[in-house]
Amino acid sequence: MKIIDIPASDSARLVPLLQGVHALHVEHQPSRYAANPRDKDLEAWLSDWLGTEGMFTLGAVSPTGALLGYLIYQVEHRPALPVRAAETRAMMHHIAVQGPWQRMGVGKALMAEMKSQVSAQGIEVIATTYAPFDAASAALMSGMGLAPVMSMAEWRA
Repeated sequence: MKIIDIPASDSARLVPLLQGVHALHVEHQPSRYAANPRDKDLEAWLSDWLGTEGMFTLGAVSPTGALLGYLIYQVEHRPALPVRAAETRAMMHHIAVQGPWQRMGVGKALMAEMKSQVSAQGIEVIATTYAPFDAASAALMSGMGLAPVMSMAEWRA
């Protein structure tokens, strides 16, 4: 397995994995997520989003070049507030691994590469969010040293 950078122009490569992760979210929280987004809409959205300043996409690829998983993160510069010190952090937005490759170290390899990249920039904080039903993400985050610091709750009419 090799970890590569995936440019925004290659966002179509992420769509099949994104569809799988999205379907899991729709299954557990149907009132929050739109079902069955079209591949071309996801590709256009990803291309625009990943092309913005500070966004990075890592891909884990097999020796034949097949995408095993991906991770999307953003470097955020947060100004000081009266209640919080300024910080630069890496916000991990997405991580997804192909079903047959889950629990085989792909997610850990992606996160380790992200940690290496942000550490090289002097960034000492990595943040993320994950859904309460996503035990696999919770276990991966915990295993990589991320600990919950707050919970988010919603009400939807």
